[in-house]
Amino acid sequence: MPTILVADDSPTMRRMVMAVLARIPEARFVEASSGLEAIEQLTVQRVDLVILDLNMPDMHGLDVLRFVRSQEGYRGLPILVLTTRGSEGSREEALAAGASRYVTKPFVPDDLARQVQELLG
Repeated sequence: MPTILVADDSPTMRRMVMAVLARIPEARFVEASSGLEAIEQLTVQRVDLVILDLNMPDMHGLDVLRFVRSQEGYRGLPILVLTTRGSEGSREEALAAGASRYVTKPFVPDDLARQVQELLG
């Protein structure tokens, strides 16, 4: 049963992502509304994949990404960045920091579900 952490400051966006990914058999979701909360969730439970927004309060998503990648136990954790930042520079920066995938909002539901399933194996 995969556990997916959905980290986005918008409750509506978190609900949309979880609704799209509900088709993944037995998927369990954990939510975070800020960067610090995302890191906290990672410390208290095992997570198989993170969906991470870049624009969040208290800690930017890139800082979360860099922190997670600096931790030995999380270097292989799939992290899909889901953001409104559509510039090539933002994409390259996130991928260089360790993002597994980069998807811009608004997203295509079937595409998001496919990419998450690929990352989960």
